[in-house]
Amino acid sequence: MSNKIYPIGIQNFEKLRSSGYFYIDKTELIYRIVKTGSYYFLSRPRRFGKSLLISTLEAYFQGKKELFEGLAMEKLEKDWIKYPILHLDLNAKKFDTTDDLLRLIDRQFLIYEEKYGSSPSDETIDDRFVTLIRKAYEKTGQKVVILVDEYDKPLLQTIENTALQNEYRETLKAFYGVMKSMDGYIQFAMLTGVTKFGKISVFSDLNNLDDISMREPYVNICGVSEQEIHDNLEEELHELAHAQAMTYEETCAKLKEYYDGYHFAENTIGIYNPFSLLNTFKYNKFSNYWFETGTPTYLVELLKQSHYNLERMANEETNADVLNSIYADSSSPIPVIYQSGYLTIKSYDEEFGTYQLGFPNREVEEGFVRYLMPFYTNVNKVESPFEIQKFVSEIRKGQPDAFLRRLQSFFADTPYELVRQLELHYQNVLFIVFKLAGLYTQVEYHTNMGRIDLVLKTNDYIYVMEFKLEGTAEEALQQINEKHYALPFATDPRKLFKIGVNFSNQLRNIEQWIIEEN
Repeated sequence: MSNKIYPIGIQNFEKLRSSGYFYIDKTELIYRIVKTGSYYFLSRPRRFGKSLLISTLEAYFQGKKELFEGLAMEKLEKDWIKYPILHLDLNAKKFDTTDDLLRLIDRQFLIYEEKYGSSPSDETIDDRFVTLIRKAYEKTGQKVVILVDEYDKPLLQTIENTALQNEYRETLKAFYGVMKSMDGYIQFAMLTGVTKFGKISVFSDLNNLDDISMREPYVNICGVSEQEIHDNLEEELHELAHAQAMTYEETCAKLKEYYDGYHFAENTIGIYNPFSLLNTFKYNKFSNYWFETGTPTYLVELLKQSHYNLERMANEETNADVLNSIYADSSSPIPVIYQSGYLTIKSYDEEFGTYQLGFPNREVEEGFVRYLMPFYTNVNKVESPFEIQKFVSEIRKGQPDAFLRRLQSFFADTPYELVRQLELHYQNVLFIVFKLAGLYTQVEYHTNMGRIDLVLKTNDYIYVMEFKLEGTAEEALQQINEKHYALPFATDPRKLFKIGVNFSNQLRNIEQWIIEEN
């Protein structure tokens, strides 16, 4: 039996190494970073190891050679110079006022000012930052290393408060701008976060940052590749297979289906979510571990504010400018959804420079769509999984009346403010419901300017459905028959249901349906 201790929730490299936690060696990549550049930015989803990366860099620049024993860095680095380090973490639970950000930085500055010195004439945090860098250099004789973790947390938490967010932006803009003006005193700088809140808006005065978020050599600087799993966790793969009563091959396939599939650059290897992966090996059980740690509500707010058609999410097309855009200044929620890890690169058209996006894996697809359900339907968070379970059960049992009544209940109490966006609301609810049902049944879902057709397949039944808006259920059923939607299933032994459904704007719900059995 494996005796590995998994570093779940451990973000400190020294603690990880000195306490014997399991570690997949990323130090060769880290060595490449520190030797080939000076200013870096990295965007990765939450729980992907960004804080551990920052902590590893800190240990390296502290010259703690002993922590790298047995790792690639031990053979690569010869000098092990100790540098003064300013490590700032902008992660906080609440950013409600201007003072919240200033107090957070102030608390961290005071520690370093006690060590390196300060100037009483400094009035702003950027003035204090300048002084800190200069004094750290003068006191140690070495250039300064600056590490900033969760740089975007204040901006993310104020995404619905434009005025406060703008204040934070101006504060951080001046703050980060210091690094360029003090270039002669700085050895290395790395900033990490979930999102790219725009080099123009936040980093406009720091335009020498090398953004490696979408650079092929660094796709697995955070996260785990398939090869790394087999190199480091082969014994544990067999143990997981045994615990799940699955073959080794089935286990590898399921692991890939659930947690693989993040692509941070075109035509690159898939990356596994490290948090979910390590939890799976720790407990020998598949689960939606990433979502158990919470999903930010600002994502839903962005989707709703932009009147986004959720169906696009499963097959979104965009380009590099959008993926790297300043989404706070844009009406499109796609950049933040992508950068937060809910969408990833599926393919790339080199001729036109366009990316096709989609859900990276089953964990994200199921977790995110399930998370959206209470925000779009009349089903609360507690009831949501049970309602879908019942819905799928009725589909499997060949009970179209029952599951249509349940579908009707999902639309109950549609908010009045959605009246102008009713068609989109219908489409979004149908997408959520049938996307979740599709995890347990086969669903073919198509929409086109007001008409929605859908095919549901189970082991025993096939449902061909047509939805009308302000028409009639009779018209919907007529369309199924006239356009021969059921023809592909003529020789299929399964029982066929043809269902016409009509939505009423007055009722803000399904008004009527007609079922024809074949």
